Amino acid sequence: MEELDSAYERGEYLLSMLISQATGGNADNQHYQALRLEFLNNHATKQCVPRFVRTNRDLSQFWQFIKHKFPSYAERRQFIWEEFNPLLEQLESGSRAPADTSISDALGQLSESGVQGVWSKALERRVNDPEGAITSARTLLETTCKHILDELQVGYDSNAIELHELYKLVAKELTLSPDQHNEKVFKQILGGCSGIVSGLGTLRNRLGDAHGKGKLPAKPAPRHAELAVNLAGSVSMFLIATYRAKSAL
Repeated sequence: MEELDSAYERGEYLLSMLISQATGGNADNQHYQALRLEFLNNHATKQCVPRFVRTNRDLSQFWQFIKHKFPSYAERRQFIWEEFNPLLEQLESGSRAPADTSISDALGQLSESGVQGVWSKALERRVNDPEGAITSARTLLETTCKHILDELQVGYDSNAIELHELYKLVAKELTLSPDQHNEKVFKQILGGCSGIVSGLGTLRNRLGDAHGKGKLPAKPAPRHAELAVNLAGSVSMFLIATYRAKSAL
């Protein structure tokens, strides 16, 4: 099951296991139980999981259910396919927001530096691991800034520099600092970008998974993680687009 990279592939695998079990074949019970819990514990997919999967904790229970419900293999296949449609449709299109694709395309240009990998990890963690997603969002910005500075051959202390300091260096090199512009609206927008970067750094320190917690730690919800990831992706995409535009001059 390790070779199944996407949630959609795992959903199809779960479907094929149940069809096999229902039509005289054999399936891996451990794989069934692991995938069942994965989709039930995922806020985005829980409501789409077929009811018979929710109520049958292992394949032996499923067999007792399906063999009495339909006498023929054809009826069993048709039933399982129809019941799985909502889950597969959700896995195919519902788990990614419209912005995800455009940001992925932009960050893919820097995949050799690990930017795309960090972005993918942040997307995957948004629902099930909000703290990890927030940490990945911060790492995404840091990786993007360092990559651009390396491309521009601008020196920085990789071990000591803070995220907001990295961003200031990049902004200055790309003429994105508010004090480099006279137009009020540009100053506001660029100041907002700087504020987002500083805010994400603080959010990561307080709610991410990179530091120890006290007795009553604040817990981020998936919506907080989604906001952090989308903001980090948008700012990173803006930095990359600006860098590309200046490099083309």
